[in-house]
Amino acid sequence: MSSSAQPDIETGQAPVRYRVRHSSAYRYGNEIMLAHHLLHLSPRPVQGQRVLAFRMDIAPGASVMTEHEDYFGNPAIYLEMHEPHLRLTVKTEMDIEVAQPALSPADMDTPWEVLRDRLSILNDHDAGAASVFAYMSPMIAVNRELSAYALPSFPAGRHIGAACLDLTNRIYDEFTFDTEATTIGTPVMEILKTRRGVCQDFAHFQIACLRSIGLSARYVSGYLRTIPPKGQPRAVGADASHAWLSVWCGGGDWLDFDPTNGRSGSTDLIALAFGRDYGDVSPLHGVILGSSVQYLNVEVDVAVRP
Repeated sequence: MSSSAQPDIETGQAPVRYRVRHSSAYRYGNEIMLAHHLLHLSPRPVQGQRVLAFRMDIAPGASVMTEHEDYFGNPAIYLEMHEPHLRLTVKTEMDIEVAQPALSPADMDTPWEVLRDRLSILNDHDAGAASVFAYMSPMIAVNRELSAYALPSFPAGRHIGAACLDLTNRIYDEFTFDTEATTIGTPVMEILKTRRGVCQDFAHFQIACLRSIGLSARYVSGYLRTIPPKGQPRAVGADASHAWLSVWCGGGDWLDFDPTNGRSGSTDLIALAFGRDYGDVSPLHGVILGSSVQYLNVEVDVAVRP
């Protein structure tokens, strides 16, 4: 590996290299006698992102561990724990190279209604592949209230990139980031009512708005590079997982939008997996036998490498 990344041919900007460390530590009230888990913690190679290295450590060791691709093409790991245990720790470390997106919202100049109408054409293969992300899903509602919120950003004939960026900025301006306001299962309509939440909530809400007007949008899980306030050191382990969305813009093009930060894609976003909503790509979920009480501590560190 060279000591410095070469400029991208299309953008002229050098990609950013990261080392990301993620630790999830579970502590249980009683011994767990049997556990089955599905992990979405392995990075997905996507356009503009290259996986240089990936390592995972699981304690205690799994009785069964298999790797596969899920329905959406994400790398996934299935675990079975057959031995009694009071704790479970999953640690990952990855080296990732992220290039500046080759396309911006300004490049996406197809009128949004054209894309909406294409999603209903049966013999349009490209639109058919995107249509799986165009309908309601377990955590995404589709209704008139959500379309009413979205439509001011989508006047007739407006280009898809400009319209989606306008909706992204409206959510950023009108909603408040509040870690105490919601839980993992808070419904989208509650987010519309309170206008408070976290990145997962805002991603779900914007996706719901877009699907409610007939567009295709997918949920993206990953990490965000955070920059400390001027004059303060970066706090190791104080970063967090992040969520945003990606919108189908025709052809094979999907464009990222981050309503939590009011912007489109950038080298600050590191993608892990995508699906219809959080439930498809949660970092670790499964079934345990032996305890109804559990405590979780998560630490994430996103550092730029030379």
